[in-house]
Amino acid sequence: MNWAWKESSWSFFLVVIMVFSIMFVSTEAYDALDPNGNVTIKWDIISWTPDGYVAVVTITNFQAYRHFESPGWSLGWTWAKKEIIWSMVGGQATEQGDCSKFKGTIPHCCKKSPTIVDLLPGTPYNQQIANCCRGGVLSSWVQDPANAAASFQLSVGQAGTKSSAVTLPKNFTLKAPGPGYTCGPAKVVQPTKFLSADKRRVTRALKTWNVTCTYSQFLASKAPTCCVSLSSFYNDTIVSCPTCSCGCKKNITQPGSCVEPDSPYIASVVSGSQKNTPVVQCTSHMCPIRVHWHLKINYREYWRVKVTITNFNYAKNYSMWNLVAQHPNFDNLTQIFSFNYKPLTPYGSINDTGMLWGVKFYNDLLMQAGPYGNVQTELLFRKDKSSFGFEKGWGFPRRIYFNGENCVMPPPDDYPWLPNAGSKQYFSLLTVIIISLTTLVFIIVFA
Repeated sequence: MNWAWKESSWSFFLVVIMVFSIMFVSTEAYDALDPNGNVTIKWDIISWTPDGYVAVVTITNFQAYRHFESPGWSLGWTWAKKEIIWSMVGGQATEQGDCSKFKGTIPHCCKKSPTIVDLLPGTPYNQQIANCCRGGVLSSWVQDPANAAASFQLSVGQAGTKSSAVTLPKNFTLKAPGPGYTCGPAKVVQPTKFLSADKRRVTRALKTWNVTCTYSQFLASKAPTCCVSLSSFYNDTIVSCPTCSCGCKKNITQPGSCVEPDSPYIASVVSGSQKNTPVVQCTSHMCPIRVHWHLKINYREYWRVKVTITNFNYAKNYSMWNLVAQHPNFDNLTQIFSFNYKPLTPYGSINDTGMLWGVKFYNDLLMQAGPYGNVQTELLFRKDKSSFGFEKGWGFPRRIYFNGENCVMPPPDDYPWLPNAGSKQYFSLLTVIIISLTTLVFIIVFA
């Protein structure tokens, strides 16, 4: 009896370990198409003050295709001692905290765990520094590296006046603007070097530490946010997004879970007068974004694809959107229409991944659901005789990301099938037999 109890306890222990292992794997932040992508927070101490220091904090988005949308990033940490923030430029703390013990000059923030946000465009110049004041919006590194970094300056008090006395903050958190990022501990690195405006003098920070944050789609959202549908010129079948790709329609059991296209509430949702109103159009897939890949034309030396991105969200415009597609023929992409394009090579010399985004002031804004809520392009590929073929779904993408989120693909068995030559011969022979029999019967009856 005692042995049986021990055996059952050991089995339970193994099950617990397996469950935790699965949870750990599912929340890991490794991205096969952007294996080195991360967000780096650099903390540079540039001068000492009577009770602390002045530092410039820079957030750099090194992710190839994942950007920070409005309302933008927020950065938090926990002070190691009793530090406070006397003043800030280029950013602000969301809460001041309890500063009642201070007389005379009141600190900007006295919270043990402050949260910092970017300032808005149009901030007075005396409150700005370089790379600030974009409302927390950051581009991805590939799409617009010039706007992929944000900075703010803060004067820290009660922190010590020597390098050895300064203690690194801990428990860094990054939201952009929602969850999904996990930040490691701050690590002291080689001091940053700064080049003067005339490029004739180099200065360096007094002390620098880095924090690296990585993204997990699982942590950001329990459900996917986009799906893929397929069609082709050689088959009349249109393969829709898998049912319940991003959730299931629950208007019967849970009224208001989505909005019907003819709903009278759409106008109020769009205007913003209806708060906490569902904004996703009722569909079988319930995704705010659908990407449709259509094999359009097959030429002698080339083949053409049409890609359409449709927004089913009635209350959101997607700015700085981008699409990442993986297909073995991207190495032979000849022309792309009305989109920007850049190849991604996460595996070195293998060029099978392409990043697409809108042309500025033309289609870089994907409008909310409605008649204008879509953007589209066409891709012209040159045929590689050694690999080209439409059999077994070869012409369709292996995976698609929208704004860095992995979209749900249809099952391979549902892909539009290529007409079988043997089937055509079978039906042709069957037709000949039927015509022959009909003719024979006609001759016998009317002879």
